[in-house]
Amino acid sequence: MERITIAHGAGGTIMANMIKNYILKHLGGSSAEVPLEALDDSAVVDGIVLKSDSHAVKPLFFPGGDIGRLAVAGTVNDIAMIGAKPLALTCGMVLEEGLPLTDLDKILGSMEQTCKEAGVYVVTGDTKVIENSGFGGCVINTSGIGKRTAALDHNIAEVKKHRQFSSRWLLDSNLRAGDKLIVSGTVGDHGVTILSAQEGYNFGSNIKSDVTPLNNLTLKLLEVGGIVAMKDPTRGGLSNSLNEWSTKSDVGLMIHELNVPLRGDVKAACEMLGIDPFEIGNEGKVLIGVVPQKAEEVLATLQETKEGKKAAIIGEATDNFSEVVLETVVGGKRIMAPPVGDPIPRIC
Repeated sequence: MERITIAHGAGGTIMANMIKNYILKHLGGSSAEVPLEALDDSAVVDGIVLKSDSHAVKPLFFPGGDIGRLAVAGTVNDIAMIGAKPLALTCGMVLEEGLPLTDLDKILGSMEQTCKEAGVYVVTGDTKVIENSGFGGCVINTSGIGKRTAALDHNIAEVKKHRQFSSRWLLDSNLRAGDKLIVSGTVGDHGVTILSAQEGYNFGSNIKSDVTPLNNLTLKLLEVGGIVAMKDPTRGGLSNSLNEWSTKSDVGLMIHELNVPLRGDVKAACEMLGIDPFEIGNEGKVLIGVVPQKAEEVLATLQETKEGKKAAIIGEATDNFSEVVLETVVGGKRIMAPPVGDPIPRIC
């Protein structure tokens, strides 16, 4: 009898197959503008953007953040990726018997601070307590709603100046040959931070999670315009996000390894552990697809911000092939296949 494993929640091909063969088999089928079957970062029903996200990171506290900050930022970012403005959140908490109340207070204080940064409020929720069972103390579900903005309409108008574009939202299926690909900063920081905290590794550096709400940043980018798709490369990392774009848009992607921002200490840690930094989850980065005519302007706007000062154009969409291809630092080329699963469990 097949059973659920940690890999089923790791954001790679095993999880994708479970969603396709089990979840979509029974759920979905709505006439929503962006339905469940699209598997985008958020759904859209009657113009309302909806998102639900559960968080079971281990440990609850880690350098750069905690489960509370992660829960707020994760849902806010998914709403922002489709081009919407987050308005309000719900919070469902499952607490384990024995969790110190001081830890709960720290988590809630972190959620409060992150909500202030993002400009949202928690407006309703639910709390349950279960027996001590060793799952880590706390699991949080945050759901959210968002709305369309004038900035998104302006952005789409800018896209239409340069090519045909029929979508009303920034979807994974919007890329076309010629579009440039931008990442807002260094990749792999969050995943390596969580692994270090889980296993007690000391890499002799100041690696910390990048977890942060990105909705104010994405609003600035939409005001520049020309963006066709956005995605936060969480579980499965950059590699998984790029492969989702390639598959849903039916276009090849050429990625230049030399251009992908990567901290030296993160690279060294991944080499030591035999982990691909492009397959490790991030929680404060955005991957952007933009028409070539606006790419440099979007990049310049990113680099003026704290969150995007290390942003770079890392590749482009192409009709020359149908896969994600990585041009390596030595000039060779290889297929960047989707990961089977994130090599680090319970990162979010």
